[in-house]
Amino acid sequence: MLRNLTLTLLAASALSACTLAPPHERPALPVATTWPTASANGSSVSAGDLAWKQVFEDPRLAGTIELALANNRDLRVAVLNIDKARATYRVQRADLLPGVNASLSETRSHTPAATSQTGSALEVEAYSAGIGVTSYEVDLFGRVRSLSNVALQSYLSTTETARATQISLIAETANAWLTLAADQDLLSLAKDTLKSRENSLALTQRQFDAGAVSQLDLRASQTLAETARSDVATYSAQVEQDKNALRLLAGTDVPTDLLPAGGLITAQILSDLPAGVPSDVLTRRPDVIAAEHDLMGAEANIGAARAAFFPQISLTGSYGSASADLGDLFKSGTKSWSFAPSISLPIFAGGANKANLDGAKASQKIAVATYEKTVQTAFREVSDALATQATIGDRLAAQERLAAAAADTARLTKLRYDRGVDSSLTLLDAQRTQYSAQQGLITARLARASNLVTLYKVLGGGAPKA
Repeated sequence: MLRNLTLTLLAASALSACTLAPPHERPALPVATTWPTASANGSSVSAGDLAWKQVFEDPRLAGTIELALANNRDLRVAVLNIDKARATYRVQRADLLPGVNASLSETRSHTPAATSQTGSALEVEAYSAGIGVTSYEVDLFGRVRSLSNVALQSYLSTTETARATQISLIAETANAWLTLAADQDLLSLAKDTLKSRENSLALTQRQFDAGAVSQLDLRASQTLAETARSDVATYSAQVEQDKNALRLLAGTDVPTDLLPAGGLITAQILSDLPAGVPSDVLTRRPDVIAAEHDLMGAEANIGAARAAFFPQISLTGSYGSASADLGDLFKSGTKSWSFAPSISLPIFAGGANKANLDGAKASQKIAVATYEKTVQTAFREVSDALATQATIGDRLAAQERLAAAAADTARLTKLRYDRGVDSSLTLLDAQRTQYSAQQGLITARLARASNLVTLYKVLGGGAPKA
């Protein structure tokens, strides 16, 4: 009997290899085949082929990113969600195989003489031991296999979502680190400017006391000095806030030797990133891959809903030994077995099966639209980053020329002022322009660095598969 039961289960498993799910076909990409703005790097590869350490070359920045990857709580939750989804899949997949249980039981009963057919009290003891299969569904129409595939696709989607979280964390950490470097530059500039303007204000105050300059000149000098003082306070607070943001991303305190040193201009990051071609880049982005797995899961749900219209066959069986005496339990003549196949044929369910199928089909269409929207969003993000990349070089070069011209203007104006050619107001105006141009240059450098970080992120990054 045990041999026959085993052969029956093996045959049932072989018959359950098919499903009623529709075959998966990746939807056509609803975007153009080329980027609207050509990449400065014409390589056919993309940033997804580069490891993040190849992009963020600065050792301090790289150390901070490694700290975040090891301690960030959002990433930790994303990785734990993978473990949770994997466990759910394993539970669902277990239904594909029969569950075999071993049992050992003892039964004792007492029947009083008043109710006994023999007129005497009866003491009955029974012992049994065996192995059995309980309600194993023969998956002829792939219902269980489809549900297992739904769980598998959910697990794979969760894995890609964790990769997307990892790439976003790397980009956010890099941006926070670069922003801190830029604000440190702005704070240093404001402190130097304040020192210069305080010296100028002291000189103007002595000239005013001597009657050499007007009160208007004094107030103008005070205005510039207090503006710089306000900027020092503002940037001091901003630097501390930047450190707090970096600490949150890193999930722990960032050592001083990993914080920016020498300012933004000394930060080492890759000067350019290859964009690749849309059809390759977009289908490799983790969020797009996750959306495709969600679509495949929705298709598997259709298979499970279709299978509900067909009979469900279940097998229940056991093989073992039974005896009235525990010592005789495994002796010859005590063998016992049972085999109880059953079939359930849906006849009337009030339209529930049809409604479930309609719902599964609607969910599949929603998944298609979600996949297409994810692709379109990815295409726009890359296009926006490439549009910025195409002009950021000109912007930075113009800002560098502006800062150089403003510095030269301030120098020449100071010479003219010392010779009595220009007024103090003209000098103060030139110094104000120089300060503003230097601030703009730092902002432009940060914009260029941030654009490279954004390109790394939207092109799929180089994060390894989780």
